Amino acid sequence: MGSRFAFSKAAALAAAFLLSPACADEPQAPQDHAAPAPVTREPWVMATASVTDLDRTARFFLEIGGYREIGRGPLDPAEIAAYALPDGASGEALLLAPGESDLGLVRLIRFEDAGERLPMRPGARAWDTGCYWAVMVRAHDLDTRYREAVELGWWTETPVADLVFGQSVLKVVVFRGPDGLQVQAYERLSPPLPEAFTPFERLSRPFNMMQMTRDREAARAFIKGVLGFSPFWYGPPHTDSQPTLMPLGIPRNLTTEIPYLAGIFQPAPGEYGRLEVIEIDGLEGADYAGRCDAPNLGWLSVTYPVESAAAAIDELSARGAALAIAPYDTARAGIGEARIFAVRSPDGALVEFAETLD
Repeated sequence: MGSRFAFSKAAALAAAFLLSPACADEPQAPQDHAAPAPVTREPWVMATASVTDLDRTARFFLEIGGYREIGRGPLDPAEIAAYALPDGASGEALLLAPGESDLGLVRLIRFEDAGERLPMRPGARAWDTGCYWAVMVRAHDLDTRYREAVELGWWTETPVADLVFGQSVLKVVVFRGPDGLQVQAYERLSPPLPEAFTPFERLSRPFNMMQMTRDREAARAFIKGVLGFSPFWYGPPHTDSQPTLMPLGIPRNLTTEIPYLAGIFQPAPGEYGRLEVIEIDGLEGADYAGRCDAPNLGWLSVTYPVESAAAAIDELSARGAALAIAPYDTARAGIGEARIFAVRSPDGALVEFAETLD
């Protein structure tokens, strides 16, 4: 799969609104040794979530986001086995595509007879660590999307927040739906989005996946040193100069006292495929890194394409990574016949890699 997207610095800076001081003009990265070659240079092709009701969760993406259903069917037994689920376990998968695009897919899975299903992250609190916290999308008319989502039964951590970041004027909110699934959306009011960004009417294709980390340096060592992704943003600890409505949910009166440390990483310059980590320093929460596996409920994985699974495994192993899911062959809607394996971030999140076989 070749890269299809041109890099826009202005758009990428806007994407980093939660991650940097408002006065910053340029992405920042630590001045240390260069990362090894990325295991892939392509953006992730799908984000997978474990849910209790496919259609209930899909309504948000279909009705609020303007997505469309492109595939539904039983989960391949090979994938069930790869998750090490009990004998007799099964599942059904529903695949959603954003607007007219066939990229940036959302895949929902409902597991059956697979044992107890616990929330990966029982609360929305950003200072609880482990697993994936939210998938990130852009929005048009976010105030209307907010009202529609509330009518649908989705909630938000805060009201829609206004933000000025550099030259960008933004609105931001984090939607929270059934099973604790979170979608972080922002609307850029000005300047216009770049032409390189895939057009959309309501919610865009996902472009970033966020994790809350116990240790940003450990997360960087994995994403940069093992996956080989380059830092797009790696800023100093940030607090606000005055009490602020904070989409991460930090209480307004503490936004001037509680710093957060953030980093965004990308396999190659572009609009899509990023992994983001945030460490909140000073609020003690729970750690859920041990809950990130199927059949537990929440964002389960992101899936990056690779040319060769065997070569990617050799590279990752040489850099100290252990396989969380051994390679297996499967037919997966949105990818086709593929060989898939996964590694795990320091905070428990699964990062999948898929070699297309057909």
